[in-house]
Amino acid sequence: MRLREIAEALGCQLEGDGELEITGLAPIEQAGPSELTFLANPKYSPKVKSTRAGAILVAEAVRGLPIASLVSSNPYLDFARALELFYQPPRPTPGISPLASLAPTAEIGEGASIGAFAVVGERVKIGRNTVLHPHAVIYEGATIGDDFYAHSHAVVREFCRIGNRVVLGNGVVVGGDGYGFAHRSDGSHYKIPQSGVTVIEDDVEIQSLTSVDRATIGESRVKRGAKIDSLVQIGHACVVGEDNIICSQVGLAGSTVLGRNVVLTGQVGVSGHLTIHDNAVVYAQSGIGGDVKEGSVVSGSPAFDAREWLRAVTAFQKLPDLVKTVRDLRKKVEHLESMNRGDSESHA
Repeated sequence: MRLREIAEALGCQLEGDGELEITGLAPIEQAGPSELTFLANPKYSPKVKSTRAGAILVAEAVRGLPIASLVSSNPYLDFARALELFYQPPRPTPGISPLASLAPTAEIGEGASIGAFAVVGERVKIGRNTVLHPHAVIYEGATIGDDFYAHSHAVVREFCRIGNRVVLGNGVVVGGDGYGFAHRSDGSHYKIPQSGVTVIEDDVEIQSLTSVDRATIGESRVKRGAKIDSLVQIGHACVVGEDNIICSQVGLAGSTVLGRNVVLTGQVGVSGHLTIHDNAVVYAQSGIGGDVKEGSVVSGSPAFDAREWLRAVTAFQKLPDLVKTVRDLRKKVEHLESMNRGDSESHA
């Protein structure tokens, strides 16, 4: 594909040889003369001088180097769009495998592709253009919209509701039992029936081995456009807000509420029954034990303002030296006090 054709498709400004044939896309360190790369983070700009790429997606045209530029207001987004010009993941051909198991009361929309050993339970309703890869399982009474895509071993439990254009990665469980037990007087545990459901709204993607538990009563809900990484645990009765980004190994205890555009980076732990308000960002490995204000950027465990946390971490590394300094000063003070007492006694 010629570079000028890519520029036209993306709506980017072309600087350089538009007739250059582009065969694919590659990282800036690995790209070759027939490949397109991108620069979205300015801290990587020194690598442009050594790249072998034939062209680069950038916010400003590269000058003084033998490389063509596609100038974009959002290079990372346009890199993603350019990838679609060269690669589309394979999609199964519509049809239902004779090895799939569909309950007679299930309703499946047109254009579905259902693989071997997939199971669809009684009274399930699924919209058009569904893809269920082998071993995907939809329990009784679930309702799912159009363009649903479930990879192998994804599970949607009983009576859960899923919107349109939802993607579930391998091993995702939607609507597994919430972690609820009542203590008996003898110390044993009585399981609390998890009678609520999980609701996944439109345009949500949940990646591999993540669990979104059903509520004890009421519902757990993941709102429109949220993107949830692999190995995430979302407890019962949680609300994940619109366009949230939740990275790997995050854990939300029950009844956590996340506002719009919240970002939880890797390994954040949230204690539950609290609210992280709109546009908040929580840095990796933070522990959240209370509400987080709108627009806050927090870090640490317990988490507090990220700027203060950076100062505290810097000081923490110096604590051994600070402790030694304090001990030396204490010894000097005690020595001076001892000398002063001696002088006082001699004068007496």
